Amino acid sequence: MALHWKLVVDSTDPHAQADFWAAALDYHVEDPGALVSELLHLGRLPEADAVTHLGTQRFAALAAVRHPDDPFDSHSGAGLGRRILFQRVPEHKQGKNRLHIDVHNGGGDPDTLAARLEAFGATRVEFIDEGPIGRWWIMQDPEGNEFCAIG
Repeated sequence: MALHWKLVVDSTDPHAQADFWAAALDYHVEDPGALVSELLHLGRLPEADAVTHLGTQRFAALAAVRHPDDPFDSHSGAGLGRRILFQRVPEHKQGKNRLHIDVHNGGGDPDTLAARLEAFGATRVEFIDEGPIGRWWIMQDPEGNEFCAIG
């Protein structure tokens, strides 16, 4: 039986990271507002562990994005398919990623994709041209995590 999974990314600002990646991938930022409000009301979540983001209560240390076509739990907002969870950690990124995301635009121009991602806060690092193998930009998200923009 295949397992369910999600990609978890350490982050100093999980909500900003979720906003960036939702825009970059055309995903939805998960909205756990109903669950967070319930936990606050029941006293099971301290006020200090909640923030208001995009107009609803959210977990302060967690934010996630999900694919718009995948099912999700309407109470918790958690996606039940493809998703990325950003968890707050105290330290900033150090060193090269050991895992990264490749963003594809369906065979288009990598420069066009890179420009789109820059509009959301990404930074170009290096252009790679491997001829018939492919062409892509190595980029960084707003917290410096490397990813590839592939045409």
